[in-house]
Amino acid sequence: MSHHIEDLLNAWSAAPQDDWVLAVVTHVEGSAYRKVGAMMLIHGMGKSVGLVSGGCLEADLRRRAQKVIQTGQAASVCYDATDETDASYQLGCGGLIHLMLVPLCAANHYLHFQALKTALASQGRCHYQLDLVDSSLPGAAGSLGSSDSSSHSDVISAQVWCSQQALDDAKAGWQLSDFPRPGILQGQSVQRECFSLVVPLRERHRIAIFGGGLDAQPVCQIAQQLGWRVDVIDHRTSYAREYDFVGANIIKQPVNELPQHFWTRLDGAIVMQHNLELDAQALAAIHQHAQALSYLALLGPGHRRDRVLALAGLDAASFSAYFSAPAGLALGGELPSSIALSILSECHGVLHGAKRVALKEVMA
Repeated sequence: MSHHIEDLLNAWSAAPQDDWVLAVVTHVEGSAYRKVGAMMLIHGMGKSVGLVSGGCLEADLRRRAQKVIQTGQAASVCYDATDETDASYQLGCGGLIHLMLVPLCAANHYLHFQALKTALASQGRCHYQLDLVDSSLPGAAGSLGSSDSSSHSDVISAQVWCSQQALDDAKAGWQLSDFPRPGILQGQSVQRECFSLVVPLRERHRIAIFGGGLDAQPVCQIAQQLGWRVDVIDHRTSYAREYDFVGANIIKQPVNELPQHFWTRLDGAIVMQHNLELDAQALAAIHQHAQALSYLALLGPGHRRDRVLALAGLDAASFSAYFSAPAGLALGGELPSSIALSILSECHGVLHGAKRVALKEVMA
């Protein structure tokens, strides 16, 4: 389980008529494990999917979700980790975390989870807008410094936005580009000022591994643990066997025979076939078809990279993607699992737009 939004949607769609509660982080002050927009789905029988903390709040939220199910009303809760004398939770992060718990029910159209699931499957990206109860915001009476939740009879509504045109037609008054990250949208209803949380969401990242040898196996395994979708492409008989790449989409076709839809919404590619000609063919196909690729890695030392590029009639500047060759970060280690960690760490940083520096350099 990767705790991706698709995992939440899949769990709900398997039993949509059951009792479910959505817990979502609406505001954070100071340090916290998860940020605004983090979601967790809680079933009436107690199981949950997703994380809103490092695991320290989830048990208490499952307990609170039972009251939300019983009352059918949304509730807000605030966990205060700034008070080190409070032994209730011992979060240790020193932050203030506001959350809202909302039941999924017919009255709120199950928070439009089906529309959200469809949007991610068809478009790959969307923005999710969720109404907020007043006390889920900072400064609201009774919320700061308290872990007590309060219920609200208002029906919490949600909306899924896939295009700016849809927003314009609805005269919503804001732009999708206004929210590259989750944030609070302030509006005005007939009777009062209102707020909603806008969260940009995307489908799972997808990478293609060109080569189904032994060293590709940990790459596939770690990528799937990250919640990514993985394609393994290798037409050779003794490579890319199903029992070596459980959970991956295995394609036993030459790279020049891959259909055009294969290249659509592909985030990263790792070329590791240990064959100069095959690697050159893969690079040539990637250059031709995968213009929107974000990350490209080629296994092997610099002199091998130059030979492969020459065979493909390309150079490093030919690719718009971040081109890593030799592939990966200098983490040390030479066994397949270490190499896989090195490559996927770099890939992860590129896909998330992160500076590839030590965490202590960017966090207090």
